[in-house]
Formats: sequence, structure tokens, C-alpha cells
Amino acid sequence: MHYNVKIDAFEGPLDLLLHLINRLEIDIYDIPVSEITEQYLFYIHTMKELELDVASEFLVMAATLLAIKSKMLLPKHEESLEDDFEFEIEEDPRDELVERLIEYRKYKEAASDLKSLESERGLMFTKPPSDLAEYVSEENTERRDLDVSLYDMLGALQKLLRRKKLQRPLPTKIQRQEIPIEQRMEEIVNELRTHKGRRSFFDLFPVPEKEHIVITFLAVLELMKRREIIVEQESNFTEIFVMGKE
Repeated sequence: MHYNVKIDAFEGPLDLLLHLINRLEIDIYDIPVSEITEQYLFYIHTMKELELDVASEFLVMAATLLAIKSKMLLPKHEESLEDDFEFEIEEDPRDELVERLIEYRKYKEAASDLKSLESERGLMFTKPPSDLAEYVSEENTERRDLDVSLYDMLGALQKLLRRKKLQRPLPTKIQRQEIPIEQRMEEIVNELRTHKGRRSFFDLFPVPEKEHIVITFLAVLELMKRREIIVEQESNFTEIFVMGKE
């Protein structure tokens, strides 16, 4: 039984390209098309490995990147100067993509600013402040919102799949086992309740079979969407931790 899931967290191919540019610390005005194309196709391949429904616009962008890469591999023809000294300057095939990325980034940053203003406005109340000191716990319950995105989760899954490939395969008998995603979600919640405190994201994948890994990953995403678990990361590129809600 296959689970075809379409995730709305992807805002589009331009959003994925901006994520890769920021992660690789690339100059947006001088994009190394070969490297960014390889990373983009790697994410598309990972989504297909999870049997996610990849929107057509992601595939169109992949084709566009490959076309730009092909144009940049072609030898450049130097125009010989004629008697009238007229020559044509070849257009950079990346220009149109760069303009689209800059325009998209501008509106994305504007949307982020508007969201921040909305959050600040949501903190304003007309009721006068009350003394709530008696309800404050002595323990420090502050928790940082580290904004673990779907891209971070896909990166963690890539690292997990590489670890499983490097491990020596165990002798086993091939046996197909159907695992309902609801059952795996319940198992994860019970496991987090039994082991109090946060657990490493990789500890949720004790079984090396690909089917179990995919179902577990989709179950974690669904639990995140339902806000039944908390996912934390101390800083960019560090290990991701999962904990159950109290």
C-alpha cells in the first residue's frame, strides 16, 4: 500500500531555490548553476523517494535549470570587430532567473515583515494588566521557537538515509509488512511519553527498512502539522530533537 501525500509547506520552486542559495551562502547575482542544479535535483529526488506528489512547477524549474546549465556549457563565440566596430554582447542565461528570484525575495521579506507586525499587534490588549505572580512556576519553562522548517526535516532525512546505507546490512528474511500511518503516529506519541524529555530525530528510526523509514517520517510530519509534538533545533545545521507535548 502506497501513501501519496501532498504537502502545502512548499511555497514553490523559487522558495526552494532561495533556501539553497542561503544555505550554500551563494551570491544571488552570480549563481553557480551547476552546483545549484545538483542540489535542487537532489531535493526533488528525495521528495520522490518519499512518494510525495511533486507539483509540476517544481519539475518545470528543474528543466529550466538544466537548460541554463546547458547554455552556460556551450562555448562563447567571440565576435570579430568589423570595419564599423559593431559587435553584440551575449546575454547571460541566468539574468531572467536572477530577476525572478530577487522579485520573489522582495515580496517574501515584505510578507515576513507584515507577519511580524501582525504578531506585535496581537500582543496588544485593552484589559489592564493583572498580577499573575502566584501562577508563575519556579522552573524556567521558556522554550525558544527555532522555526524548524520542512526543508530542515528533509535535510535530516537525507542524512539518515546516508547513515543507513553506510551501515553493514544485517542478515534478515524479506517480509512485506503493512504499517498504517495512524498506527505509527500513535507509536511515536507513546514512545515520547514513555521516554520523558526530548529525543534525537534519528532515534525514531530503529528499523533500517525503507518502508518503515518513510512511514515514520510522514508520521512525524503529520504530528508536527497537528501540533502534537514539538521539534527543536539549537542552531542551523545542528541535530534536530523531538519531544511530546505535556
